Amino acid sequence: MLKKYAKLLTRYCLYLQPGEKLFIRSTTLGEPLVREVYREALKLGAIVEYELSMQDASKIFFQEASDAALRHTPTLYNHAMRDFDAYLYIRAPYNLMETKETDPSRQKMRQQALSEPSKIYFRRTGDGEMKRSLCQYPTNANAQMAGMSLDDYTDFIMQACYLTEDDPAAHWKALSKTQQRIVDYLNDVSWMRYKASHTDIQFSVEGRTWINSDGKTNMPSGEVFSAPIEDSVQGKIHFTHPSVYRGVEVEGITLTVEQGRVISYSATKGQELLDTIFNIEGADHFGEVAIGTNYQIQRATKNILFDEKIGGTIHMAVGQSYYQCGGKNTSSIHWDMITDMSKDGQIYADGKLIYEKGKFLI
Repeated sequence: MLKKYAKLLTRYCLYLQPGEKLFIRSTTLGEPLVREVYREALKLGAIVEYELSMQDASKIFFQEASDAALRHTPTLYNHAMRDFDAYLYIRAPYNLMETKETDPSRQKMRQQALSEPSKIYFRRTGDGEMKRSLCQYPTNANAQMAGMSLDDYTDFIMQACYLTEDDPAAHWKALSKTQQRIVDYLNDVSWMRYKASHTDIQFSVEGRTWINSDGKTNMPSGEVFSAPIEDSVQGKIHFTHPSVYRGVEVEGITLTVEQGRVISYSATKGQELLDTIFNIEGADHFGEVAIGTNYQIQRATKNILFDEKIGGTIHMAVGQSYYQCGGKNTSSIHWDMITDMSKDGQIYADGKLIYEKGKFLI
């Protein structure tokens, strides 16, 4: 299965070419998949470098690092974001709560040190100069967060990525074709409205580009997304699915928005994190609007890589925009928040009902 996964990542997701430079990041837990990706990438003629983080690395760093170390931009990562042709991040965490107790001021200092390579990353992936893919290797930390055994979580990943099929890439190509029809329709739309019993929010996407996320930038994928006109977002949205951000669990987020700006916010759990986030520059505006289309995923796992793709959901992200969509909001964060639309949700495009109860009508 790992060999099949590695082939999907290198040949379909990153479509590596001879001579291209690939940078892989993961943890030592992800070594089995890193090894197979390394093998496949070399077979394709790529030049490969990798970085594996150890257990408790982030916790130790924030506990012990001097201010100078916190302000230091990682050399290899910085170089890769500037110079490499492809980037693969294999998520394989030891502990999702590792940095939960970190002093916010130290986190902010570190975020500032990473801001320049982050800007380069968004620019280069946005204009297609650098290919990227994010994927998941199953670990106990993610399995426990999802309320699953490790075996069940592994099966969940395999299903979400179509790795149980003889030819996973063929299924992603079929999904891509379906989503392209939706994207073509939405790219002629000016005004959108997400409506449900818990949500009623509107925004302009005039002149912005909808993207077909078909497994070329995330694995799994299955979404269509864009960036709203920054000052056009109006209304209220309640996010039904819990999430984990910066090691903190957050539930029941409700945002009220006027002229694009979040003017009030609340959460039934994790309110303190919201207080921190909405003090960060650019975090009070939206950088992304999206619709999940992967019906292989039908449960929340508190892992945004999967949860934002759940078929029958929408999500919006505060913070950094995707430049390929034409978005202009800039921030050191990009936080996706998800809400269910399968019970009574509706989406209107220029006043026309195009989506109801988790399904497109177009």
